[in-house]
Amino acid sequence: MRLGVDVGGTFTDIVALGIDGTVSVGKVRSAPGSVPPDLWTEVAQTCTSGGRQDARRLLVHGTTVATNALLERTGGRVVLATTAGFEDLLWLRRQDRADLYDLSVHHPPPVVDRKDVIGVAERATPSGVEQALTPEEINRVVGLVREHDPDAIVVSFLFSFRFPEHELQLAAALRDAYPDISVVSSYEVLPVFREYERTSTAVAEAYLRPQVSGYIERLGNEATREGIEELRVMASNGGTMSVAQAQVRAAALALSGPAGGVEGARLVGKAVGMDDLLTLDMGGTSADASVILGGEPLVQTAASVGGLALSLPQVLIETVGAGGGSIAWVDRGGALRVGPRSAGAVPGPAAYGQGGTEPTVTDAAVVLGWLGPEHALAGKLTLDTELAHKAVVKIAVAANLSAERCAEGIIEIATAAMVRALRTVSVERGVDPRSMTLVAFGGAGPMFVCRMAESLGMRRALVPPHAGVLSALGLAAAPEKLEFVSSLHRPALELDQSDLDRLFGDLERDARDELPNATLTRFADCRYEGQGYELTVPVTGAGSAIAQAFHQVHAERFGHSDPERTVEVVNLRLVAARGGIAVRLSASKTGKRTEVAGSRAHWDALAPGTKLEGPFMLDSLDATARIEEGWSGEIHASGAVILERV
Repeated sequence: MRLGVDVGGTFTDIVALGIDGTVSVGKVRSAPGSVPPDLWTEVAQTCTSGGRQDARRLLVHGTTVATNALLERTGGRVVLATTAGFEDLLWLRRQDRADLYDLSVHHPPPVVDRKDVIGVAERATPSGVEQALTPEEINRVVGLVREHDPDAIVVSFLFSFRFPEHELQLAAALRDAYPDISVVSSYEVLPVFREYERTSTAVAEAYLRPQVSGYIERLGNEATREGIEELRVMASNGGTMSVAQAQVRAAALALSGPAGGVEGARLVGKAVGMDDLLTLDMGGTSADASVILGGEPLVQTAASVGGLALSLPQVLIETVGAGGGSIAWVDRGGALRVGPRSAGAVPGPAAYGQGGTEPTVTDAAVVLGWLGPEHALAGKLTLDTELAHKAVVKIAVAANLSAERCAEGIIEIATAAMVRALRTVSVERGVDPRSMTLVAFGGAGPMFVCRMAESLGMRRALVPPHAGVLSALGLAAAPEKLEFVSSLHRPALELDQSDLDRLFGDLERDARDELPNATLTRFADCRYEGQGYELTVPVTGAGSAIAQAFHQVHAERFGHSDPERTVEVVNLRLVAARGGIAVRLSASKTGKRTEVAGSRAHWDALAPGTKLEGPFMLDSLDATARIEEGWSGEIHASGAVILERV
């Protein structure tokens, strides 16, 4: 039995995939900063309802611990040893402004204090070592590190991706001298060019490793006590890692939770025969937008989390502060605003009756009648209409609006924020959303799906089964996956098949050592000669095939290509994957109704083929969906609701 546990800001979602592929779900309220007290009780109940109690249990966890540490700056103290003369690299960044037109906006500061950067007398150039790293210099640096009392140490030298000897020598000496302190070599983390991104990624790894490693170890101990035989952790690339792998790849967990939602959306799209999807996961605290093309999530290798450049493979995700718990407020100019502050799990929206008094998106939905006390939430939580109305009225007076118009305004503003995120991952990357299907999930997402689709000019949308726990479903079903990379910098047409086999050989050996019996897939980061960015394409043949694939992808992404220009292969990538499983998605066996009276029904009561006309509300145990006027829906055999603009 495979379990997916997704810890969100407001709720923690649990999905159990039974031995026969059937799905059962659970949901508990999150506890900020700790494991929810009811988690293991709910896990046990979910397992019992999903299959044999004596089944071997594998748990896949989606965690926000790395993300929160980057956003809140709660990682460890890091000492950085770098080539003398380049101590200010993290502060110089790319010498671009944080905002093109606002000179008062600054980039977030690095997570390393400037006084904790040590310049090392050594130097390599593109052609070789120019200044040797001497034993005396190694001893000097090792001695200096002790004075800084670090939690982790980073070694990142100029051109170490090509000549790593100096980095590896100093890293080995530091590990010998400080066996209880984590030592990170940029060559071991990211052996590619661009010294700023490589150094920043290595620093993020060191900054996160103590906290992430401790969290995973504690969770692993708890899981073992609760009868879990294997614990795995979701990575930003949409695959899972073992505990040992995750403890030395902390930076790869920066988008752990959201990546599970994209994998869940991909599975649902496959079940209904839709390969090109825009996805929106709206939970209690935030909303995450992503895109799936040809049945595969769009993956990027350069991104920023919490102001830190991370050049590790990660599913393309744009996050905005628009969740069910996002707080509405009025600015000094009298304008109504929503987020990014959230009521979170504690105290939560006013309607939860847990002490919250500020109006949230959930409270607005209660005022509009979308949600009510008859619709119980996780942990037997019921909504208080009077408290929600009181909170919204308070801000409606400040905005000079009626309660209903204020609630509608809160919904409109939250919708606009999510639409901007969807545009960022689609239109701004050359992807036309109008020919795609919008998949909205999370506890709150399905209520907004029609409005978002309409704003984007889309005529088709999809609400998946188990929408409120889809991220946990994606976690439970996700394959094991590791990625390996090395720099190359060669014209594609110079590479024949024997060259590629030789160049990929080392990567494939490493992959087989870490993930035996995995399926290995080759990729190449390519660009036109002189470009400052790359596109990743599959390697299915010699260099000429790589160049042809790049021209095609460039045309699809940017609307043009130039077959006469030289294509340069910058990096080689290898993806090792194994162990993903199929999921049997099906409508509820108790669903018998095909004729619907009124404007509201329970999802599980409806049989496949049932047609619905908006405005209509659909209730389920983990989410609520709204079909707007001008839209129609039909229950698919998988249990999904397929929506069409009339």
